[in-house]
Amino acid sequence: MDGGGKLKNWIIVAHPWAWSASISPAIVAFSFIYFLFKTGGYSGEVNWINGAIGFIGMLIFHLSGNLMSEYQDYINGVDVKEKTGPPRLIVQGVFKPNTILYYAIVMLSIGILIGAYLFFKTGWPILIFGLIGIISVVFYYKFKYVALGELLIYICYAMAVPMGIAFVITGQLIWTTLLVAAPTGLLVVGILHANNTRDVNQDKAANIQTRSMKLGLEGSQIVYQTLVLVAYLLIAIVVTMNLLHPLSFAVLISFPLAKSNIKKMKIATERDLSSIAFLDARTAMLSLMFSLLLAIANVIAPYF
Repeated sequence: MDGGGKLKNWIIVAHPWAWSASISPAIVAFSFIYFLFKTGGYSGEVNWINGAIGFIGMLIFHLSGNLMSEYQDYINGVDVKEKTGPPRLIVQGVFKPNTILYYAIVMLSIGILIGAYLFFKTGWPILIFGLIGIISVVFYYKFKYVALGELLIYICYAMAVPMGIAFVITGQLIWTTLLVAAPTGLLVVGILHANNTRDVNQDKAANIQTRSMKLGLEGSQIVYQTLVLVAYLLIAIVVTMNLLHPLSFAVLISFPLAKSNIKKMKIATERDLSSIAFLDARTAMLSLMFSLLLAIANVIAPYF
């Protein structure tokens, strides 16, 4: 029986450790609109229920994308038994490839139905955000295999997700959301970059091209460090621009984890990448912690 008859395997195959990639920018957008609404930065109507529905739809799209990537990486020989990191359940024989493909299609269909509902409740911009989501689900592997995965991930999770959440809540395009969500977006890109840096040897064997392969290990280490540190720098810039309250510096509570992750990346060598075996999951944890701290600051700041 596919999944070994266990519900947990159906969850694990959807890569729950990576869900923070979509959850993080969504909660930042949610909290930012709340901050604007409570401080007078936005005086229009808000529909928090639409925001909650959009959040669910966004997460379902993400699950579908993870499943599609699991399927495509297996079919294209990218995932092998020797690969480190989280378990690959198709490789281990827990699931048949087609089962995961159908699972992905079902989740995508549910996500599209939710998007259609929100389209009728809000307006045409949802079509753009939905199209970006569909492209990310169906064609992400093609972008990844030609070193464009990070670009697509940033467009989807740092731009479409927060802008989409802000739009379904307000019915308007709140462009400052892009600046506020940018730090989280960089950390989300860092998740993929850590993953690709760890998998560089297996990806070479699979005859694909990722950004980490083009950069080499030293270049990849510099890029990872830059992504993480610039995320914190952007918070300072956004606060200086008066888009966020100084309480947003609460994100610095997460900095010890950021520092630890950077150290793990720095000590990796071409012969020994064991220090970054789970750096993608640790970066996902950093992204979620960073975003939760920022969201909490946004929620309580209006009362100071």
